[in-house]
Amino acid sequence: MTITAEQLVATIDELALAQRSVMVHASLRSFGESVDGGADAVLDALLSRGCTILVPAFTAPEFAVVPPATMRPARNGIDYTALPDKVATRSETDACYTVDCRVINSRMGVLPARLLARGDVRRGLHPLNSFAAVGPKAAELVAAQTPTNVYGPVRTLADANGAILLLGVELNRMTALHLAEQSAGRRLPVRWARAADGRVIMVETGPCSKGFPRLEPWLRPLARSARVGGSRWSAYPAKETLAAAVAAMTADQTVTHCADRDCLACRDSVAGGPIGPAPLG
Repeated sequence: MTITAEQLVATIDELALAQRSVMVHASLRSFGESVDGGADAVLDALLSRGCTILVPAFTAPEFAVVPPATMRPARNGIDYTALPDKVATRSETDACYTVDCRVINSRMGVLPARLLARGDVRRGLHPLNSFAAVGPKAAELVAAQTPTNVYGPVRTLADANGAILLLGVELNRMTALHLAEQSAGRRLPVRWARAADGRVIMVETGPCSKGFPRLEPWLRPLARSARVGGSRWSAYPAKETLAAAVAAMTADQTVTHCADRDCLACRDSVAGGPIGPAPLG
């Protein structure tokens, strides 16, 4: 059987997503059946109901660089001894991120790649963890992102009564929860990229997300769910979801630690994140 556009639109209406900004994380494989039109059909269905679609369009590690020794804060979720000794010069790494580069890490999946290929896409100003959007409020969402405000689009989404939609994926894919970590008092880890003028700059990124499913008891009451083929769709109100996650983390910072007790990223994040004088941006 084939999943039709009519089924997709009906489910969007069932989840009360029409006319809203929606941050989407999707696995097309989860449908268990072919979708007529593939990822573009999912995007078109959301757009047909007046939604603005926001997705992670990350480029790490494509534009990442090795940091100078003076730009390595402690408790940053990284083993600096494992990095190469030499920082590449501008002539050796001419590639710099631009909002129109269309580069995306293949691990982001098919749907973000198809969204990024659209002519009316807007993309944020972050060289490693950009967000991309299409729809009526796309420009407004991505305008909030800078190298030192990586989750600005998520905050704008939440303030505008937006939603987070998981299509056949779990909470470990809910990128917005990194903003909740920041709101719960953690500093975000930093990584390094080259600015357009050739300087190496520090930029905010997200830590390990493998432990986010442990927040499920706090977030489950907020979700509206439906099925399309074999895919379970879960829609969460962004503002309330972030608030619930912040409350859970504030009560117990270890709640998001992944199953790997030696995870350096989780250890440093739970402890509060980077410390040190190195400036962002």
